[in-house]
Amino acid sequence: MATIIDGKAIAQSIRDGLATEVRSLLSDHNLVPGLAVVIVGSNKDSQTYVSTKRKACAEAGIRSIDLDFPESISESELLKQVHQLNANPDVHGILIQLPLPKHINEERVLGEISIEKDVDGFHPLNIGKLAMKGREPLFVPCTPKGCIELLTRSGVTLKGKRAVVVGRSNIVGLPVSLLLLKADATVTVVHSHTQNIESIVREADIVISAAGQAFMIKGDWIKPGAAVIDVGMNAVDDPSKKRGYRLVGDVDFVEASKVAGCLTPVPGGVGPMTVAMLLKNTVEAAKRPIVPK
Repeated sequence: MATIIDGKAIAQSIRDGLATEVRSLLSDHNLVPGLAVVIVGSNKDSQTYVSTKRKACAEAGIRSIDLDFPESISESELLKQVHQLNANPDVHGILIQLPLPKHINEERVLGEISIEKDVDGFHPLNIGKLAMKGREPLFVPCTPKGCIELLTRSGVTLKGKRAVVVGRSNIVGLPVSLLLLKADATVTVVHSHTQNIESIVREADIVISAAGQAFMIKGDWIKPGAAVIDVGMNAVDDPSKKRGYRLVGDVDFVEASKVAGCLTPVPGGVGPMTVAMLLKNTVEAAKRPIVPK
């Protein structure tokens, strides 16, 4: 049976360490890291995510600057707010919760965030440096960063290993494949147009799935002893649940747990790490001006 990677416990350990760092920044430098969390509209999922992030900030001692705007806000007004946050010295990180309303160009808005405050790691310059040998971005996207942290803290060797990433999104698939390359893994990315996906996945020592398809990856797709990180978060009908559904991953957990060497559950795997990495990026942003070059 696979070792189950407890993302919740690992994330809590990281958050406890960050809380200690934040207390030191306050006592030694009179500095409190500040994260601006911007949400537009009333999407319930977005509201839930933002509430979780704001609560995590409070627990770590990070100042959360909360900006809630109606769905009707214009793109120009939202850009004005971003520029004000860029200029505010008490704000070290800026998070804009996606998706934005259809009348707002997400790419334009995200591109206006100062690269020094891009704690989500989605600025084109940060992604560009992530893709280049010998360059390091100021920030790495939180979910991919959390995936690598889970692997390394679980004792999984990346160097020289065959890794397969399922999915090629800008948020997870692409950046996590670049991180694996930087760690000297041999990386294959499979997607909706890839032929014979099963045979490619079966060759992998490490599988990171972010396809968004419930139970897509079966147990017989997994190489015995492989490390499996399941980023999927999919709702499937379940009348036994109060909400009428439950959340599952891209990987058939029951089947895969009989084959894999280690495996993340859903929920309780990657999700908590995303928030922990956001806090980590924010603390790093606050520390940057006081760390000697």
